[in-house]
Amino acid sequence: MSYSPPKPAAKVFDQHKRLIVVQVAAVLAIVPLLFTKPFLVEGSDGHEYIEALGIGFVLVCFLGRLWSILYVGGRKNAELVTIGPFSMTRNPLYFFSTVGAAGAGLMYGSLLVAAALALASYLVFRVTARKEAEFLFGKFGPAYSAYAERTPAFWPNPMLFHDQAERQFSTRTLRRTFVDGLYFLALFPIIETIEQLRSSGVLPVFFTLY
Repeated sequence: MSYSPPKPAAKVFDQHKRLIVVQVAAVLAIVPLLFTKPFLVEGSDGHEYIEALGIGFVLVCFLGRLWSILYVGGRKNAELVTIGPFSMTRNPLYFFSTVGAAGAGLMYGSLLVAAALALASYLVFRVTARKEAEFLFGKFGPAYSAYAERTPAFWPNPMLFHDQAERQFSTRTLRRTFVDGLYFLALFPIIETIEQLRSSGVLPVFFTLY
């Protein structure tokens, strides 16, 4: 399927709006989970395997976002970056964030929650990526069209990976991304605390999720 250039946008998509949507969606998703429990018994082998897989997903998200920022930090929407993770997918930050959302659901112990969080993240980031693509096409024209023609919009293709010997990055942006990533890592103690409160009867359980 050939790439169809988007309609050029006059300005960069407002990232602040996207962050608000993601944060509100996260709260709306977490609050109901306080009063549910996963189908697999907490402490069972099955639950522990799924939880361990979720931890792996969250770590991939954390490290993947840091890796991506090393290439684009401080230059996003100002320069067309096409190397490193951006040579495999046009939106590595959004891809790794979606992996982290799925990991959060797996850490909870529910395949259904993992799928729902991943799908919600994917839909939000898809809208954001489309708006950004409109801006980048308007700014870089044929160069962006050629890049988009050979590079997947979301799912990475490792066969396309290429890099260069030297690159510069913004330490300030890297530090901010590291701090943002701590929210994902904070899920570890938060979910464990919720499990303890649920098992002790402090939190009532109304639903069971698979």
